[in-house]
Amino acid sequence: MGFDDKFDNKTEEFSGKAKETVGDMTGDDELKAEGSADQLKGKTKQVGEKVRDLGKDVKDKFSK
Repeated sequence: MGFDDKFDNKTEEFSGKAKETVGDMTGDDELKAEGSADQLKGKTKQVGEKVRDLGKDVKDKFSK
């Protein structure tokens, strides 16, 4: 995956944190939960990216 995908995942995580903070400050439990879910999605995608990168690195080492 490329830099754009990694950037989008990090953006989703930070956006979720902002939503969660605003929801917490305003007492909007729905927005807070949505922000928490967005953070989790962003982090999960980042882990997937790291696993793919690791798999590629391992494959490249065995191909040499």
